[in-house]
Amino acid sequence: MIDVRYVLAGLAFVVLVTATGFSVDPDAGRDVEPVSFDETLTMGMTGVDVQEAEARALSIPRVEVFFSQYEYVVGYYGIDSAVEHLRGPRTTEQFGEPFGVLVSDYTGNDPALNENGFLIERNSIAGGWVSVEEASFVVDSRARTPGGPAVVPFSDRDTAETFADRYDGRVVDWETLRARDVDRQSPTTLMDRTTTNRSEWADRQLETTAALRDRPVSVVVGEDAPTLSAAIERAPANTTVRLPPGTYDGNVTIEKSLTLAGSGSETHVRGDGSGTVISATAPRVAVTDLRVSGSGSVGSRPAQNESVGGWDQFVRVAYGRGDAAIRFVNGTSSLVSGVEIRSRANGVLVRGGRGLVVRDSRIVGPSNWRDGFMGVLAMMDPVVVQNVTFEGGRDAVYTHRAHGIVIRDSRMTGMRYGVHEMYTSRALVRNNTVRDSLAGVIVMTRPQRNVLRGNDVRDSRAGLIVSGSASFVADNLVADNTVGIGIGAPRSLLTRNVVVDNEIGIRDDPLLPSLTVTENDIVGNERPAEADLGPFRVYTADGRGNYWGRLPGTSDGGTMTAPYRPTGPVDGVLLTTEGGLALREAPAMQLVRSVQSRLPGLRSSGVVDTAPLAEPVRPDALERVNGSQP
Repeated sequence: MIDVRYVLAGLAFVVLVTATGFSVDPDAGRDVEPVSFDETLTMGMTGVDVQEAEARALSIPRVEVFFSQYEYVVGYYGIDSAVEHLRGPRTTEQFGEPFGVLVSDYTGNDPALNENGFLIERNSIAGGWVSVEEASFVVDSRARTPGGPAVVPFSDRDTAETFADRYDGRVVDWETLRARDVDRQSPTTLMDRTTTNRSEWADRQLETTAALRDRPVSVVVGEDAPTLSAAIERAPANTTVRLPPGTYDGNVTIEKSLTLAGSGSETHVRGDGSGTVISATAPRVAVTDLRVSGSGSVGSRPAQNESVGGWDQFVRVAYGRGDAAIRFVNGTSSLVSGVEIRSRANGVLVRGGRGLVVRDSRIVGPSNWRDGFMGVLAMMDPVVVQNVTFEGGRDAVYTHRAHGIVIRDSRMTGMRYGVHEMYTSRALVRNNTVRDSLAGVIVMTRPQRNVLRGNDVRDSRAGLIVSGSASFVADNLVADNTVGIGIGAPRSLLTRNVVVDNEIGIRDDPLLPSLTVTENDIVGNERPAEADLGPFRVYTADGRGNYWGRLPGTSDGGTMTAPYRPTGPVDGVLLTTEGGLALREAPAMQLVRSVQSRLPGLRSSGVVDTAPLAEPVRPDALERVNGSQP
C-alpha cells in the first residue's frame, strides 16, 4: 500500500519550485554558437546513407537546431529532414520553440557535383555555419546525396545563384523553403502505402519464381547421369534436373539457370561436413522438394587480404564467405521451396539476389544459438521469406542492406533473434510468430520506414526492438516478455498493438520525444511504460490515447476525462495498488499537474496520455492472451 504521507511530503518541494515560475525564455532573437555535430542528437538520413557519404567523400548539408524546452542540440542530416520536423504538428509541444537554427555554409567550400550527381566539396576546410535567416538555399537542382535530392545552403546569395545556374536549380530564402508544398501524408497513410507496396512486390516475386517449377525435365539423376554433379553439368539451361528418392553427394555448384527438383523428404542432398552443400552463381536457380544437410560449421570467415571496397566490406566478405546449406551469389529471382535444411552454419545465404524467394520450407539450426548462424542471411538485395519454419540457430533471418525485404507468415522458435535487420530500410515484417528468443524482431543501426505489422512475440526477453527513425509498429501482439516493445526510433508510429503481461510494456528510448503512440492496448504489464531520458512524451494523437485498463473516473466520447501518467509514481500503480486513487486526487498532486500543464519545461522525463481510452481497441486479441480480461 502506498504511504500517502511520504509522497505528499515529497510533493511539497516540487510545488514550491513550480510556484516560483521557473521557465526557459526562448529569446528568438539571440545568437547561438554551433556545437560539434558529433555532439548533437541526430535525425534525418539513414545510417547507410551517412556511412556511404563518408566513405565516398560526399557532402551532406546539415542543420543544428536549439529548442527552448530541450536541453540538447538536435542535428539533422539533410535540410529537408529539419524542415519536415520543425513544421510537424507536435514538435513545439514536445521541444518548445526553436530559438536558433544553423545550417552548413557552402559559400567558401567550392561545391560541385561529381560524375554521379552527388554533392561534393572541393574546399571543405572553409566550411562553417550560417543562421537560416541569413542563408540562401538552392532547391530543385541536380544536386543529390545518398539520401536523395539535396537542398544546398549559402551565406552569400551571389554564390548561391552561381551554383543554381550551373546545376539547374533556383534560390529561395528560409521562409519560402519552409512553406514549400510537399507531400505531407499522415503516418498511417505512409504505413499503409509501404505495406501495400512491399506486399504487392512480394506477390509478384512469388508468381514469377513459381514458373521455375514448370521447367521441362532434361536429366534424371541415376538414369541419365550417375551423380548430381554430372547431372548439373549435363543439363541445358532453363531445364529441370530430377532427383528421385535417395541420398546424393552435395558440395556441388550450379553456374546456369537450372531447377533441382526432388521427391520430397525422401530426396536427400548431403554435404561432406565442410563448405557449402549447394552453391548457385546464376540467376533464376530453383531448389525444390528435398532435404539438405552436411554443411560446414563456419558462419563467417575473416577477410584474407581481400578488398571489395565500401565501408561495410568486412561484413560483406566475412558473412558472404560463410558455410551454408544453399548459397546464392547474384541469384536474382531464384527459388527455394519445399526444402528441409539442417545446418550448423547458414541455412540459405543470399549474397545478391533481388527478388529471390524462400518459401514453404523448414530450417533447423543448433539448439544452442551460439553454436549456429543464420537461417536466412540476405545481403545487398531484397528477398522474400514466406511460410518458413525456423528452429534454433543464431538468427532466423539476418539482413544487411537488404532494403525492401519482405518477411511474412513464418514461425521462429528458440534462437537469439527472430528477425535481425542491419542497415536495412523499407522492410516489411508481417504476421510472423516468435517464441523463446532474446528478441522477436530487432531493427538496428539507422534505417527508416520499416514496417513491423501483425507479428506475435511471446516468452522472450524482448518482443520488438526498433531503432532508426520514421518506422511503423502496428497490429502486433507482444505478451509475457521482459520488454514488450522497445522503441529507439524517433518520428515512428505505434498503433493498434496489444502489449500485455510483460515486465515493461513500452520502453521509450529516444532522447528525441517524437513518437506517435495511439490506440494501443497496454494492459497487465508490471510497468506499463518506461521513459527515463529526455523530456516528457505525449502518448495521444488526434484526441485519442491508449487503453491502459479500467481506469477510475468518467469518460466522454470514448476517452477518459482525466489524463493518465503510466510512468508516474501514482498512476504507474493506480490499477494495482490500494490507495493509489486517493493519492491521485490529493489537492497537492492536482496543483502540481496544473502548474506543469502551463509550464511544459517543468515536466520531467516520463509519459502522459492526455486522452486515455475507456475501452480496448482489440478486445478479442486481449482475451486470447492467457485469458486476459479487457
